[in-house]
Amino acid sequence: MAAAAHRRSTGLAVLSTGFVIFWVIIASFPFLWTLWGSFKVQADFFSRADWTNALTGARTIVETGGPFTLNGYGGAWIQEEFWRAALNTFIVVFSVVVISLTLGTLGGYALARSGFRYAFWILMLALVFRAMPHITLVSGYLLPFFEWNIWGYLPTSIIVLVAINQPFTLWMLHSFFLNIPKDLDESAMVDGCTRFQAFRHVIIPVMWPGVITTGLFSFLLAYNDFAVTAVLLSQENQTMVPKIASFLGSTFEEGNVMFAVAAVISATAPLFVLILFFQRQIVSGLTAGAVKG
Repeated sequence: MAAAAHRRSTGLAVLSTGFVIFWVIIASFPFLWTLWGSFKVQADFFSRADWTNALTGARTIVETGGPFTLNGYGGAWIQEEFWRAALNTFIVVFSVVVISLTLGTLGGYALARSGFRYAFWILMLALVFRAMPHITLVSGYLLPFFEWNIWGYLPTSIIVLVAINQPFTLWMLHSFFLNIPKDLDESAMVDGCTRFQAFRHVIIPVMWPGVITTGLFSFLLAYNDFAVTAVLLSQENQTMVPKIASFLGSTFEEGNVMFAVAAVISATAPLFVLILFFQRQIVSGLTAGAVKG
């Protein structure tokens, strides 16, 4: 009986491991293939004659003298000034995360500790706004932005992205605050702290993993956004994702696909580093939000 159970357990472990390995290969293949192709010329990476040219770099050797080239990265970052888009992205993302977390922590704490019925309806209203398509908010902001002559600048996209992201941060941080016993607040205030001091020195350190988790999701929303930034930002103030799309050209203008491939890798690599660096905080934050304290 024990031997049969052991065999079933071993078989299940092998099956689970095989499934995970298969999933990792499938999930990572597009990125790894794009990473490899970013060091080739377009005639190799998009070869119709022989797909193995993308592996061997036959045309890359002919055109550049070697199987690998940095022409795509040089063209994107220097010739097309992709570094400006990277700087604009940093400004937008940093602003959105800081503003969203500041308002979200204060609002989530206030709603979690409020005993009034209106807290529920505020959260419901926030959920409605979160469910709305992003382009709806964009179209609503266009007229005042044009009237005030501020369309095309980074603050316009920051305002809209914060408006889109705030309901999510409010809900997520509210759930984290609910999992923290009110006794901590009361004990701190008994010891002489004000409500804000108790919030700052006692509550925030306890729920720090939740703040990091929420901040990461806010970061991803602003970092990967296309609809808002493409509509609200001018050509010179573009962030990375719309800039990558511009490398592809249009029906009226020829683009450079390899600039886009190199830019995609440049924009994706920081996400892997970020996830690896904060993986423990993310897991602990999600776990803290899922388990009732």
